[in-house]
Amino acid sequence: MKYVHGYDPRENIRLQDQASTLVELLHSDTVYPAGSKILEAGCGVGAQTITLAQNSPTAHFTSVDISESSLGEAQKKIEEAGFTNVSFQQGDIFRLQFEPESFDHLFICFVLEHLAQPVEAIRCLKDFLKVGGTITVIEGDHGSTYFYPHSEAAHKAIQCQVKLQKQAGGNANIGRELYPLLKEAGFGSIQVSPRMVYVDSSKPQLVEGFTRNTFTAMIEGVREQSIKSGLIEAGIFDQGIKDLYRTTEDDGVFCYTFFKAVSTKE
Repeated sequence: MKYVHGYDPRENIRLQDQASTLVELLHSDTVYPAGSKILEAGCGVGAQTITLAQNSPTAHFTSVDISESSLGEAQKKIEEAGFTNVSFQQGDIFRLQFEPESFDHLFICFVLEHLAQPVEAIRCLKDFLKVGGTITVIEGDHGSTYFYPHSEAAHKAIQCQVKLQKQAGGNANIGRELYPLLKEAGFGSIQVSPRMVYVDSSKPQLVEGFTRNTFTAMIEGVREQSIKSGLIEAGIFDQGIKDLYRTTEDDGVFCYTFFKAVSTKE
């Protein structure tokens, strides 16, 4: 499995910034009943895991990821926070070794965007879910990005990340597809809600935590790869990054939409 972003120290910091900034927006309604067993597929460095554990302290989470180093970071984070309701396992989500219907709920966040076969991944995970159990999926959608002041260079820089992710077999615009993906995978009672991040200078925490340290940092991180692969000229990319930072000034505005889907295994 190839990732455009995901496994380096700077990316680790960016994922933590994103998670801490968006906790209320994405997870205020992510709460599981006491005693329930939840499989978190693709936990990465534990950026979402810590919120799950905190929101549902009497539920138990099994968090899996393909990366041993990411699991190490996740486990360290959970232990430092003092949570005891999470266990970690290394594994490929297409080849997990759990018993059928051994979990009450599934949780997948910022994982499907990296996969060439997202429906197949959902189907594989579905086998481990009890009938009547829920699946929660959260993804972003780079096509939802807009901002003031307008900048063609910034949009071109963003498209580099979209194209690179597509070349790697992923989909940076997958948020809008959650309903059809879950429907194709055989889930029912699908409810999708858009979660917009709106940022202006009256929200300094979001200016710093999301526009600067999450989104712009992510785009900035593909600079070398974008230029080397001939997707964009260096000058245009650099102007695009400069213009994204420009949206963090007093008169700037930045908008991005995440999508959260909750569905039931019938």
